[in-house]
Amino acid sequence: MKSATRTVASLTLVLRIAYFGPEGTFTEQAARALAPGEDLTPYETVRLALQAVRDGAADAACVPIENSVEGVVPATLDGLSDGDPLVATAETILPIHFSVLKRPGSGEIRTVASHPHALAQVREWLETNLPDATPVASSSTAAAAVGVVEGDFDAAVSAPVAIEHYPLEELATGVADVRDAQTRFLMVRRPGELPAPTGADRTSIVAAAVNRTGTLSDLLVELAGRGINLTRIDARPTRNNFGEYRFFIDFEGHVAEPRIIDAMTALRRRCHLRFLGSHPRADGVAATIEEGAGNQDFLDAQAWVDAVLKGEGA
Repeated sequence: MKSATRTVASLTLVLRIAYFGPEGTFTEQAARALAPGEDLTPYETVRLALQAVRDGAADAACVPIENSVEGVVPATLDGLSDGDPLVATAETILPIHFSVLKRPGSGEIRTVASHPHALAQVREWLETNLPDATPVASSSTAAAAVGVVEGDFDAAVSAPVAIEHYPLEELATGVADVRDAQTRFLMVRRPGELPAPTGADRTSIVAAAVNRTGTLSDLLVELAGRGINLTRIDARPTRNNFGEYRFFIDFEGHVAEPRIIDAMTALRRRCHLRFLGSHPRADGVAATIEEGAGNQDFLDAQAWVDAVLKGEGA
């Protein structure tokens, strides 16, 4: 990602980046990677971090979106689908290995606190190494570390960066039941200029369609028929009527590409859409282009129609 710093004449302005805190979380590490040298401010919840951008208190927010072990982060999906629109302009993927922290000189470990996603990712390690300790859910991995400092818990499963912020010592490091676990994080902003297409991009949308037979199939056909590969799909309740859902869909490509434009216009005819952004993929994987479904194929088809309308061909 290009530096987030804005330059106005000869004055350089440091951007204000909100992130899901407190200090010492994996989200802080992701924010550092996506916006090096910028002004980082932690917020207690994902929703508050996103609201800071909507209110103008922050220029962008860094939030977790999905984990390879525990799946999507519901608070982020809901926060992006409600309220004024925000769009993702960058992403990063972090390997997830935890540190187990305790107070210096403390004795028996009877309680171990962390965010529920973190506890789920070290369940086997805890059962093997701290079988008598009771897991306790906290609002974040860093909040668990704060709880240890304050004496509420005996140990915390935290991001490695937490040791830089809190007077604790490591009981264990590199802890993870799944060694290649990863979490993807987004940098989101108010709508504006999007990153240019790179050929290895991800586009995200929320689709709210009527509750009838075949609704989801109809939406997916619009993408499959254009050779567009999905990278993620999830459903979240609308919270209006029981059984009504919004579909969160990620797919390869950029909204500026002719093939994606064609698909988006078709989807918009079928349902209400919210655009959540187009940006380079952190893994650099190029879009899969099927024969006859490349951008030039769509341009050639449109050129043929234009020629027909002008009476120049058939």
